[in-house]
Amino acid sequence: MKKIVYLLVIIGTIFTGCDPMDDIYKDIDAQSNPIIGNAEYTLTSDDYDALELSFGSFDSEDQAKELLPDFIADMYPYWGAGSSVTIGYNLYIGAAEDVSDYTNAAEYELQYTDYPTAESGAFFPNEEPSNFIGDILSAQITDPVEGQVVFVEYDQFDDEPEVGYANIPEFDYNFNGDFNGWTVTDVLGDQGWTAQADYAEGNGYESGQFANEDWLISPSIDLSSETDITFQINQAINYAADLSLLQILVATDYTGDHTTATWNEINLTTTPAGNNNDFILSEEYDFNAYLGQTINIALKYESTDSDAARWRVDELAIKRIGIAGETTTYKNYYTYIGSSWEMSEGVYYLTAEDYDSMGEASGQPGRYDNFSDTAEPEDYLPTFLNIKYPFAQEEDSMIVIYKYYDGSDTLTEGNLYTVVNGVWVAHESVVETTLKFGFENGMWVPDNTIRYSLMGSDYTYISTEFAQVDGFEDAAASMANYGNFDRREGRDEYWSNDMIIEAMNALLNNVVNPNAEEGQKYLLTFDVYNGSNTTEDIKLIKEAGEWVLFTE
Repeated sequence: MKKIVYLLVIIGTIFTGCDPMDDIYKDIDAQSNPIIGNAEYTLTSDDYDALELSFGSFDSEDQAKELLPDFIADMYPYWGAGSSVTIGYNLYIGAAEDVSDYTNAAEYELQYTDYPTAESGAFFPNEEPSNFIGDILSAQITDPVEGQVVFVEYDQFDDEPEVGYANIPEFDYNFNGDFNGWTVTDVLGDQGWTAQADYAEGNGYESGQFANEDWLISPSIDLSSETDITFQINQAINYAADLSLLQILVATDYTGDHTTATWNEINLTTTPAGNNNDFILSEEYDFNAYLGQTINIALKYESTDSDAARWRVDELAIKRIGIAGETTTYKNYYTYIGSSWEMSEGVYYLTAEDYDSMGEASGQPGRYDNFSDTAEPEDYLPTFLNIKYPFAQEEDSMIVIYKYYDGSDTLTEGNLYTVVNGVWVAHESVVETTLKFGFENGMWVPDNTIRYSLMGSDYTYISTEFAQVDGFEDAAASMANYGNFDRREGRDEYWSNDMIIEAMNALLNNVVNPNAEEGQKYLLTFDVYNGSNTTEDIKLIKEAGEWVLFTE
């Protein structure tokens, strides 16, 4: 909101002048009583739109200094020299330090041969993963650098596993961020298969339903050395009226052209119903009909302008007899420190269970295991962290990494949370700040001028400081008696312009602002007696360690 103070007064500036550059300001400044204003204003959303800042913030202070002068000139076209405006605005300062190390970290998913028990595909319940992962990373990552971060994904058996069907490592396809070696053949439509963060997705909807035909075809799968195998898929289907438009096909004669191959459909009994987002793990489908052969598997997606399902495939695998059991997938960050990989400290990656704990209803994080513009992290994470870390102390901090859906993609994002007054508080990427502008030489320029009115203790300081200084004795004595500067020229008590500047140097350097930086400006208002009691102003700037007269 606006807070504008119009100072329609004559400022008794004793050492200032102007050299206006713009005609309209020249006319104004030529008046004996130019309009001098002092205002505070906070930018609104409409202002950001007018400035073409679609995100509602400035990227830097320099950008604000560049764009705001013209904006202020339009707001206050008749203000002249000596005017000032303080603008409140949003400044983007970015994510907290080190967060990007985790959100941009390379990922490493443990392979079957990485686990301590060969071909197990997971850690056993009695195996502590952190005791093994450091050595696994050292063996797999060449030439790591100090501080390098890797996001490690691994599985661990929930209970002691049994001998049963287990995924064949080279034929285990996880569609997490890419197609895992599969190729897309686009026959019809502009939509179809896309690689999402946690699955492959076939979708014919884009602000409406459209006709599509798209094939997602596997690399060649050589089953010549296998003896007893099954097929299994983990998938979710929603918004589907006709499930026959979504097919899982197998060919033994595919050579690169899907139209010349003979495709046989896999008909599973355990499949999604077609109207929710739940992933359904199929039964282990007997695949022994393909023993000894080389095959290709295709996921054929079709949609119409009235039936555009969303088909998500998380994992697809061919399995053989081996070690099997229910597993849980874990994800942790590891950092290369010194000469070894250590589990990263001070960072936490949210799990599906964590999102569920924050609510699974529509509009809550557990619905799709991510945050969004309708379920912002800051609305949930402070409470979540308070529950997870009930004994956290003041100023304890934690980087939290999470998934965020921005309306089109699911992104990996994060933020730093710190305990402040007993509450977990998020690092702000956008802060509210101010920037002051002054009208100088016919234009608005960034201004750091501090307005300061001398008070009683300041006159006492000056009179005491200069009581014994040659040439100041009478003037200082008068100030001690009357608490002002005597400006009656020709009298012994007279404070000349040079004497006032010297006095203000002492006051600023020793009392008001001893640590002022170069370029700092002050507009000082002080009491005078020139036959009547009034005030005068002087504007000084610090240059080369001294306060000198500043003229506009």
